[in-house]
Amino acid sequence: MDDASGIKVVGIANNGEELNSLLAEAQEVNVLIMDVSVPSSSTNENPIPILHYVPRILQKKPNINILIVSTHSQLSLVKALEHAGVSGYIFKHDSDSIRRLPAIIKTISAGGRYFYEELEEAKKKENTLPLGLTTRQLEILTFCASYPDLSTEQLALQMGIASSTIRNLLSETYIRLKVHSKAAAISRAKTLGLIP
Repeated sequence: MDDASGIKVVGIANNGEELNSLLAEAQEVNVLIMDVSVPSSSTNENPIPILHYVPRILQKKPNINILIVSTHSQLSLVKALEHAGVSGYIFKHDSDSIRRLPAIIKTISAGGRYFYEELEEAKKKENTLPLGLTTRQLEILTFCASYPDLSTEQLALQMGIASSTIRNLLSETYIRLKVHSKAAAISRAKTLGLIP
């Protein structure tokens, strides 16, 4: 493993709730390393709505740099996360990147970026998200997948946007995914690798 000197772990969170608390309490975090499959809370095992979390974290802590380390290798998800503001994405099975993790962390901490080589090449070939979906639509879908039992009004309250905005975004998403319900949209998006 590369030299890890100068890197200090300031905290570990096991779910989204713990992450929120950690970030609220931590004085300074340069690099946040996270997975897209982190549970939302100790009582909700569904993954955090990652495409909602990333922009909110960066809004509250603009100096933080986010590195995703995950088993999810779908290009569309990586591109949506890059658009949302992450500085890097590597795979857990990529032993070379894991061995070089300290150097990657230092690069990202200094304002650089690092995406697994194959991802970088694939991103150059494909510039748009599949089916014409927007990052905002994928953000809504990740939130719906994380909290499947919430009504549109409850989702709107949690996300801090108008319920009509969610309804409009979901309607457009259903058309693009060729489905007729929220559950079907979530299922199709997961099958296509658009959301974790």
